[in-house]
Amino acid sequence: MSSALFVVSEEGYWAEECIEPLTTLESEGVDVTIATPSGSPPVVDERSLDPEAAGGEERVAEFREVDEEHPGLNDPEPIATVEADGYDAVVFPGGHGTVWDVNQDRHARQLLLDAVAGDEGVALVVCHAVGILAFTREADGTPLVEGRSVTGFPNDWEDGIVDDEDVMPDGRKLPYWVEDEVVLAGADWDAELDADTSVAVDGDLITARGPGSSAEAAATLLEEL
Repeated sequence: MSSALFVVSEEGYWAEECIEPLTTLESEGVDVTIATPSGSPPVVDERSLDPEAAGGEERVAEFREVDEEHPGLNDPEPIATVEADGYDAVVFPGGHGTVWDVNQDRHARQLLLDAVAGDEGVALVVCHAVGILAFTREADGTPLVEGRSVTGFPNDWEDGIVDDEDVMPDGRKLPYWVEDEVVLAGADWDAELDADTSVAVDGDLITARGPGSSAEAAATLLEEL
């Protein structure tokens, strides 16, 4: 049986970006473990449960049910206590919350490094979680993402969310924009803004642009597994 570790934000994960891959993998028999930075249950971004954003009331009900009842989401592991080599894949769902916790966490970065090391593992990184690539370095200091083809949450979309001072609707100041930081780290960035979905595969690293690409990302990960 294949296994996957999900590293989920306690500061606000996007429902579709976590639950779509989670339920897809589990439906195919993949054993899933959930981990968060401190081991506290992850918090879903309520904006992702708006029917317009989520694709209707029925989808919202499905997402809420999984968020409230999934054993792993209610009793996750602290990321400092898990190791990537115990899993076939490590998944980093997105959501603005990741810019404050997962992307900045040294244990999360190590999980990502270990997941793409060697020939066995694979990592899926979605939306704002792609920002972790900007802060993850190889042992010699080379950015993990340098020269890799990736997609992720684009500046064009971020510009429609924050105000002129980079303050979000909930009042939090966004500390950085994902596209800017990942490009500065040397990535070959293309969010394919003219396409309905955007998933990039570069070796053992899979990246996805945003919520609408979650299903394709999950299918791509299953193919890799």
